[in-house]
Amino acid sequence: MTKRRNFKPEFKARLVIEELTGVKTMAEICREHQLRAPVFCRWKAEFLKRAPEIFATQPGRGDEPQRIAELERMVGRLTMEQEAAKKPRTS
Repeated sequence: MTKRRNFKPEFKARLVIEELTGVKTMAEICREHQLRAPVFCRWKAEFLKRAPEIFATQPGRGDEPQRIAELERMVGRLTMEQEAAKKPRTS
């Protein structure tokens, strides 16, 4: 029984880009790296399917959920302070 090989995403992307840009053919890539054509075709299909995601997100927005949570806590705290300030004081 042979062990299943695992490839890093960077490696897969590099090979797919080589094929898409015409640097190498699919046959050359598969022969060089001992890959089966259906495996490479699956990588290429996944790459092309998910490529639009790169342009869908804006860089630097990875901390957005934490920032939203922080602002919500601040709004809650300020609302409580404002309500407490509105209450008439009884002496």
